[in-house]
Amino acid sequence: MADLKALAEQIVGLTLLEAQELKTILKDEYGIEPAAGGAVMMAGPAGGDAAAAEEEKTEFDVILKSAGDKKINVIKEVRGITGLGLKEAKELVEAGGKAVKEGVSKDEAEEIKKKLEEAGAEIEVK
Repeated sequence: MADLKALAEQIVGLTLLEAQELKTILKDEYGIEPAAGGAVMMAGPAGGDAAAAEEEKTEFDVILKSAGDKKINVIKEVRGITGLGLKEAKELVEAGGKAVKEGVSKDEAEEIKKKLEEAGAEIEVK
């Protein structure tokens, strides 16, 4: 029981960036995704037509390809969009090729892209 309590304390102590990385690992390596309401559910086997999946895509990822010349402005925008602290936002911007937001609607993805491009960043929406 003590091990579970220690694990719970570690999870609660994660920064937002670390929690996002944990979510990605659980999803990619173990097929575990948080369901609406916070419960954990197992992802089922992939199936169906790939073309149909492309047409029905409702979730998009906003990827920061590069910060450009105005890195400070981009860091400020990333902080505003993600709620990350200064250190975490700076690390995300400097790393490049990282997702700023994942699983957002098309409208929200376009809005985030516009804000970051106005700040000087190079953005890709997937």
